[in-house]
Amino acid sequence: MPGGLVALLDDVSIIARTAAASIDDVAAAAGRAGSKTAGVIIDDAAVTPSYVTGLSPARELPIIWAITKGSFKNKLLFLLPGALLLSEFLPGAIILLLMMGGAYLSYEGAEKVMEKLGGAKHGKTVDDVIEDPVAFEKQRVSGAIRTDLILSAEIMAIVLNELSNEPIADTFLGRGLALAVVAIAVTVVVYGSVALIVKMDDVGLHLTKKPSEAAQAFGRMLLKGMPWLLKALSFIGTIAMLWVGGGIIVHGTHELGFDLLYDIAHGAEYAVKAAVDGMSGLLGWVTYAAISALIGLALGFILAILIHKVILRGKEAH
Repeated sequence: MPGGLVALLDDVSIIARTAAASIDDVAAAAGRAGSKTAGVIIDDAAVTPSYVTGLSPARELPIIWAITKGSFKNKLLFLLPGALLLSEFLPGAIILLLMMGGAYLSYEGAEKVMEKLGGAKHGKTVDDVIEDPVAFEKQRVSGAIRTDLILSAEIMAIVLNELSNEPIADTFLGRGLALAVVAIAVTVVVYGSVALIVKMDDVGLHLTKKPSEAAQAFGRMLLKGMPWLLKALSFIGTIAMLWVGGGIIVHGTHELGFDLLYDIAHGAEYAVKAAVDGMSGLLGWVTYAAISALIGLALGFILAILIHKVILRGKEAH
């Protein structure tokens, strides 16, 4: 009897060690793959604060929480199963879906640029009189979740691509676990950071009431700086949508055998790297990102004109 119990405990310990090793493998693979998504994560964090800018401070955290829940649903309920099924049965379709997402981001970014240049605004903004605040809030949340879906799809696709070189990716379950780890971690990091950013003015107000002069000075600095930071993030978010959208199109067309855009973007990147000595890597990347953004802007302008001048106007005429 003791021998049987000892043998059973040995078996249990072996299973436990094997499971622990698998968890370690998943975490390590997820970490390596997730690090490749840093650029898109920054884009996501830059875009989101614009959805609460100008709204009541009391509604900021509830709105961010609503977007966070939508992001979890995007990643875990829609994108994760879809990515796994596509990777298993139809891997060639992933690039086409990504390019559709890139086109959407380019359109969104170009539309914002057109509005800044004096074009017509599409949908209500915080500058308009909001007759139904509840409906307007829902509109903003749904818009943020749509944008998150595209950025999350890009994140999941990057992770899935990076996992192709990991041993854990040999199994369907391993890919799923690694994708889930990255999805949860990215969502927590992005929207946790956004919540901190948009509430920094409240922190500043709290500090101005402290007896310490240093705390009061820092609080006043936060109060003065936060509006500028939020405006800067809104600008960065627009650039980010164009950069990510254009980058997806550049790589997508290259994967499909059309190399012109890829050669232009990377050719300029390599030329800048060869022409400068210091910070060649950074300047080369900035060059590539700038060209990707211009490609996204051009595509977005074309799509915006087609949608608003042709498709929507045609519907109004009928």
